[in-house]
Amino acid sequence: MTLLKGRSTPLQGRLSLLQGRSARAAAGFVGAAVLLFAVAPLALSDFRLGLLAKYLCTAMVAVGICLAWGRGGLLTLGQGVFFGLGGYAMAMHLKITDAGPGNLPDFMALYGTAAELPWWWKPFANPVFALAATVLLPMAVAAILGSFIFRRRVKGAYFAILSQALAAAFAIWLIGQQATTGGTNGLTDIQGFFGYDLDDPVNQRMVYFIIAACLLALIALARQLIHSRFGELLVAVRDSEERVRFLGYNPANVKLVAYVVAAGMAGLAGALFVPAVGIISPAMIGIVPSIEFVIGAAVGGRASLVGAVLGAVAVAWAKTALSEEFPAAWTYFQGLLFIVALAFLPGGLASLTGVVRRWRTGRQPTAALPVGEAA
Repeated sequence: MTLLKGRSTPLQGRLSLLQGRSARAAAGFVGAAVLLFAVAPLALSDFRLGLLAKYLCTAMVAVGICLAWGRGGLLTLGQGVFFGLGGYAMAMHLKITDAGPGNLPDFMALYGTAAELPWWWKPFANPVFALAATVLLPMAVAAILGSFIFRRRVKGAYFAILSQALAAAFAIWLIGQQATTGGTNGLTDIQGFFGYDLDDPVNQRMVYFIIAACLLALIALARQLIHSRFGELLVAVRDSEERVRFLGYNPANVKLVAYVVAAGMAGLAGALFVPAVGIISPAMIGIVPSIEFVIGAAVGGRASLVGAVLGAVAVAWAKTALSEEFPAAWTYFQGLLFIVALAFLPGGLASLTGVVRRWRTGRQPTAALPVGEAA
């Protein structure tokens, strides 16, 4: 008995590891909350805080990409579709509210092509329906598409191309429906947010706080999924799909869940992007924005939630800063950044510490992503 008391069993070691990981995660959440809710509002002007709110929306998309791509190996180049579905669902409700009872949204009255709201606009007049649609509609579309794609074992580059083609098709469809979606201009000049005037700086700060709170909630949800049995199964599907099938699991269902959850996160991000910026248009949801979402996660570290979030914010900030100075060259720089990140630092900036440590010790890097750095 004395010998057993002095020994650390594998179960005790695992419990200690989990407790230490939970403590670090709790400390990280507290630190992030302090930065987002106390430091940023005090240190930034209203204009800069509004920009940060926009960047945090891209970070919310990156959380879903971290789950689907970083853990599941699903290179989702079509997240702009789900971002746009959530954004248009929110914008449609806000435009109906701004127009007032019995009136058409301003762009419909300008074009004069309809005497009343189209039938598929009318349900969005209900705030409960509109809020639910911002998340459930992207998830439903992802569930339908994913069922066809994954059950036919489409993966790798083929899945990435299909998802990108979907983003292009959705943007083209929106542009062609000028009378009902605003066409190229999109839905613009959104003035209110559930009874609050968005021109008021106080209300804009309220929108920022809502976005920050939703980002932390999505990170907590993603972390819970990653460290659950589902997260382990998702990694197993990524690394060896056939072995998972041999063990009695259906890899298509595992990938479908990750894809649908990531779509819901992108839809929520798009919905919150609308009051933060006041506009949603096809230019914000096509191929280029979808690639930008992936670049942010790749640069920060697609296998790390913290890395993906910080990378998305950093890339969005760089786009705003550098595109003003180099408007013609920024797109090339963005593509080069993506190539360099994948070629020389597959784990993103989040893996830089591990790379330096391996370089000092002379150990060879492993082919797999740093799954232990997921949070």
